[in-house]
Amino acid sequence: MSLLPYALARPFLFGLDPETAHELTMSSLARTQGTPLAMAYCTSRISDPIELAGLKFPNRVGLAAGLDKNARCIDGLAAMGFGFVEVGTVTPKAQPGNPKPRMFRLPEANALINRLGFNNEGLDAFLANVQKSAVRKQGGQAPLLLGLNIGKNAATPIENAVDDYLICLSGVYPHADYVTVNISSPNTKNLRALQSDEALDALLGRIAERRETLAAQHGKRVPIFVKIAPDLDQPQVDVIAATLKRHAMDGVVATNTTLSREAVKGLRHAEETGGLSGAPVLQASNRVIGQLRAALGAGFPIIGVGGVLSGPDAVSKIKAGADLVQIYTGLIYKGPELVAEAALAIKKSR
Repeated sequence: MSLLPYALARPFLFGLDPETAHELTMSSLARTQGTPLAMAYCTSRISDPIELAGLKFPNRVGLAAGLDKNARCIDGLAAMGFGFVEVGTVTPKAQPGNPKPRMFRLPEANALINRLGFNNEGLDAFLANVQKSAVRKQGGQAPLLLGLNIGKNAATPIENAVDDYLICLSGVYPHADYVTVNISSPNTKNLRALQSDEALDALLGRIAERRETLAAQHGKRVPIFVKIAPDLDQPQVDVIAATLKRHAMDGVVATNTTLSREAVKGLRHAEETGGLSGAPVLQASNRVIGQLRAALGAGFPIIGVGGVLSGPDAVSKIKAGADLVQIYTGLIYKGPELVAEAALAIKKSR
């Protein structure tokens, strides 16, 4: 159990601009990780191992990409009891993202809207941070698994997007337990067009080819997951499922943030552009998870993400068809205690 209950820190953080609070939190984690001060947020990891995509996960609860875009805080996040942590999204070149303000809280709905736009320090800085992580060097019976999430630069034309993904894949491959291909952020122009039939087929075909080359080069086969949006209908989900299987992808992350505002109509900031995350995404995400499971069949790995703010929320993802669960917005609203709560609820539900 952490020494500092999050309930004491939250009022201070929520008194700040959301992005300022985020930067302060991440900077504090980066400074304190690996020191005695980490006891303030350190939590015992629930043991609930599962083997998936050739990997042994210590438990079924992970951190979603987007919180630690530059891989600065892997050790600090590991101390919170996650079974796996996904960092990024990283792009080949550093980019500032979209103009500020670009992050908004909707506390009445336990939700966030962001239009950050893959702001990050670029691939070289990202990889340098990954390699500094102490937890990656420890090994042991239940090492933290690390996912590295890749995307395209905003300035890269969508017709050349595959080049950015291949650059990132080649860079992260030696350092990742798994790689996630992010084609579903709503905050990079035209990115979600890559989820369409022909574009997805072409992208995943090239990624599969490059993976074979990298597997031979590095002597290991790193699993590749694809992250998709919740704003998809059944025919679109079916096409994605068929394409994932055709190109031997190892899993799918469902889902990213939503463009829908149905659940937050009338709330302050509800009409801000960007992706909505948090509690309002739970049902849409679970719907897509269920559709994917039906289309993919048993045994195809699904990571469920979107709207997990409690143990029962995490269990609902597993019941919908997910094998693993990720949290992000829930961590902001509920704090590190949510990690153990979710992992324990899933363990007890089976």
